[in-house]
Amino acid sequence: EEARKLAASVAPSRGDSGMEEGGTPSWSSMGTATHTAAPRGGRSGGEDDADEALTGPRRGSRAKGDDIYEQAELDERANAGRSDRDADDDFLDAPLRGKGGPSLSDRFFPPWVRRAAFALHSRLYGDSLPPSEVARTLLLASTLFFLIGGYWSLRSLKDPVLTALCGVSAIPKAKMLSVFVVLGVVSIYNKLLDREGLQRHRLFYVFGTFYFVLFSSIAALLTHPTIGLANQVPDPSRVLGWVSYCAIESFGSVMVSLFWSFANSNFDLETAKSSYGLLVATAQLGSILGPTLVKRYAATWGVPGCYMLGAVSMLLLQGTMRAYVSIYGTDETNDPTASSSSADPPKKKKKAKAGVLEGLRLFAKYDYVKGIFAISCLFMVEVTIVDYTMKVLARDHFAAVHPCERGMSCWDAATDTAAGMSEDATASFTSFMGLFGQATNILSFVLSLLGTSAVIRTLGLRYALLLFPSLCLGVIIMVRFYPTLYCVFLAMMLLKANSYALNNPTKEMLYQPTSPAVRYKAKSWIDIFGARGSKALGSVVTNAFSDNAAVLVQNGSLVGMAVASFLIWNARFMGRKFEEYTSSGHVVGGEDEEEEDASAPSPLPPPLLSRS
Repeated sequence: EEARKLAASVAPSRGDSGMEEGGTPSWSSMGTATHTAAPRGGRSGGEDDADEALTGPRRGSRAKGDDIYEQAELDERANAGRSDRDADDDFLDAPLRGKGGPSLSDRFFPPWVRRAAFALHSRLYGDSLPPSEVARTLLLASTLFFLIGGYWSLRSLKDPVLTALCGVSAIPKAKMLSVFVVLGVVSIYNKLLDREGLQRHRLFYVFGTFYFVLFSSIAALLTHPTIGLANQVPDPSRVLGWVSYCAIESFGSVMVSLFWSFANSNFDLETAKSSYGLLVATAQLGSILGPTLVKRYAATWGVPGCYMLGAVSMLLLQGTMRAYVSIYGTDETNDPTASSSSADPPKKKKKAKAGVLEGLRLFAKYDYVKGIFAISCLFMVEVTIVDYTMKVLARDHFAAVHPCERGMSCWDAATDTAAGMSEDATASFTSFMGLFGQATNILSFVLSLLGTSAVIRTLGLRYALLLFPSLCLGVIIMVRFYPTLYCVFLAMMLLKANSYALNNPTKEMLYQPTSPAVRYKAKSWIDIFGARGSKALGSVVTNAFSDNAAVLVQNGSLVGMAVASFLIWNARFMGRKFEEYTSSGHVVGGEDEEEEDASAPSPLPPPLLSRS
């Protein structure tokens, strides 16, 4: 009896093909066929037909005896067609405690807040920067935050320390000396790029450690009774003042260029369009916080303590960079085909011979690199002219409001005229410049956070490049026809804020279709010496017309309009070239690598060589 029940339980349904010849049940069909009877609460045949219309006909001719593995596959295909409109982002919906726990967004935010946040994020940053990618961007941005914050805190101390140790007359000489010091640091920087086996992100550790030791040593020496600030007799022979000034100058020049070179190598174009605004906004927070801490705690900590704050920033930026590399990797660690060399493969002997002048050679060879230089630096000619105009107008304004009178230290008894500004005028001038710095940094932060990515994604890089030089032209025209103090104040604020929020991100994106040599070596020369040269050219103009504010406005504005017009033409040229190179896959500077590869001996016989 039990044998008959077992045979009945494994008997195939009618029309089933799971029967061997002779009527014996096939072993492969045992336990794998579904019951012919509908389960309790099962659906009618009409409902099955509806399901079949949605998911397609079932394989084979079996209506109710399908193999359960085939049925599972059909169910999976049906479920795959469901809309994912209710699926939330994994970053915000990560469980708070283990599986099954409430998501962070469900726990802390009502649905309407989440929808509004997603809508705002999508409008500002687009689909190329999902919330899950924001964590990566913010981690890299924290490196820039500590870098810029440390630099601006030290920059606030640069002139006061040099003045206290060596005298105010040493500042112009220190500026000239810093050029040669920066040249030496850039030479070492380019030499390290050519070193075999040194990955580029390790340069943050090399330079970060060097500057931490240097700034910590300076902070300690500033407390010395004879070498440091306790000795209040300024003397140009006091070496510590010169070392402090040149160390801060070289740090700001090299490390900022290194960071953007690294970012350009690790972000693709679409991600850069969405994330660079966030990077600049984070940097602006550092530029605001650094001087604020110095101003707030200078009296409590003392100058050496504030100096040590800048030194600690060197360790913090190394820590955030190490965290980024360990979590996300770099273009060199993630790409198995990347060379182990930090700059070029060992076989590129010609590039190694070029050394520190490689960046200059690339600049001279490629018009595209020259165009990046123009966008990066030439606007500073106009900024220098407008900035000096604002300071001249501010000096005249506050000198008239708070005039120097007889009996004051600013009065020259020999000529019986005012020789300088009164203390009240100087204090008002200082407050005015402080207001300018705060307004510029706040506006730059707001534009970077809320406007940069949206503008670049909406207009595209080709047209976004035209915005800043067009703004420069409009601003210089406004200054020419309305040369009042607060009109020039507004003009200068717009120029400075948009140079940070708009011009900086767009010119960094221009490095996308370039080789690593252009991104690191040519960029270091452009950012460091191109910027200094442009400021010097602007100073030539201001020095020539510095005697009279009206003459300065009249002639300086003409120079500014000429520079802005050229920059508009250059932006159109660079926009076309950028689209041409990105669409075709052309790499500026890649020809040099191909030529050097071809000139290098190959282990393969000639017939096996192929063009890449």
